[in-house]
Amino acid sequence: MATTVPDRSSDDTRDDNFVATSHRGLTYPFGDRAPELGDLIPVAPGIGWGRLPLRGSLGHVNVYALDDGAGGDAVTLVDSGMNLGRCKKHWKAIFDGPLAGREVLRVIGTHMHPDHVGLAGWLCERFDCRLWMTRGEWLTIRMLAADARDETPAEMIAFWQGAGWTDEQIETAAAKGWGRIAQIITPLPLGYRRIGDGETIAIGSRTWQVIVGSGHSPEHACLYDPAEGVLLAGDQVLPRISSNVSLGVTEPESDPLGEWLASIEKLRALPPDILVCPGHGSPFHGLHKRLDALRDEHRKRLDMLEAHLSEPRRAVDCFGRMFRRTIGEDVIGLATGETLAHLRRLEVEGRAIRTVRDGVWWYAAA
Repeated sequence: MATTVPDRSSDDTRDDNFVATSHRGLTYPFGDRAPELGDLIPVAPGIGWGRLPLRGSLGHVNVYALDDGAGGDAVTLVDSGMNLGRCKKHWKAIFDGPLAGREVLRVIGTHMHPDHVGLAGWLCERFDCRLWMTRGEWLTIRMLAADARDETPAEMIAFWQGAGWTDEQIETAAAKGWGRIAQIITPLPLGYRRIGDGETIAIGSRTWQVIVGSGHSPEHACLYDPAEGVLLAGDQVLPRISSNVSLGVTEPESDPLGEWLASIEKLRALPPDILVCPGHGSPFHGLHKRLDALRDEHRKRLDMLEAHLSEPRRAVDCFGRMFRRTIGEDVIGLATGETLAHLRRLEVEGRAIRTVRDGVWWYAAA
């Protein structure tokens, strides 16, 4: 899932001057209002906003229903929630309420994290419809769901060792098993409809443009309606928290933070005053202000890390500069991935050098 990061940014916290309609340059047209059980709040003509519960501090994921088909008798669903009984309960209340009698023509998954496609297979089976996703997201979730093993792979243990984890931390993480994603998603259909960057999709009376971003996930699809000025942003732009950007074992030489920063610049080409409908939090105006804050926060962390690397450090030695809380077993995986993504970006920018000693990665300023 990996949507939130440990508290590390002043942009992620509510301040004492918060009011229902504005915060840090953003405006929230719906204030503190949020969908309850069985609700779909209209955020624009033909677009309903629902909210499904999640475990943990994140608390919820947003889903959207788009009017589709002649006469408004059908809908397209965007994202699905996790495979939890409480999420199914909310969907069933929606299908008995605002979507009663309406056909679901397709389910669009913005990206592969289980809180966004965990019930996609269940929805597609229930309504005999197709799942639409980008190829990178589809293949990744299929691979992760299929890769269930009795023992944690040696490559993963070496990855944790490289980051500086203790033997006890590795033992605790390894005991949790491997391939658990299959437990929190319903089986996906064997086939899907591929969508790609720049493609246009006609849904009801609207024409949506697909804008693909990366860094949080491989090929995250946002949907943009230029005529009405609406962006379904998934986790690519969140109003109150920063999406987790992690370096992982599957692509240990990649540069996810570089991809994330490039995606921010790509989205800055959109008008600044559009309505952003995120995967978590409330719909808001102020796209450019939020993108700038996300970019500046990561740049600030890069500068702080570079200064911290005046002597060689492991990833775990950098937690104090990256985050404003103690890193416990509940978030050490997220913290490690995000710290490594920043260290890798420093490598790519020529600002840090990595050396390996006894299987442990040491980073020093270049």
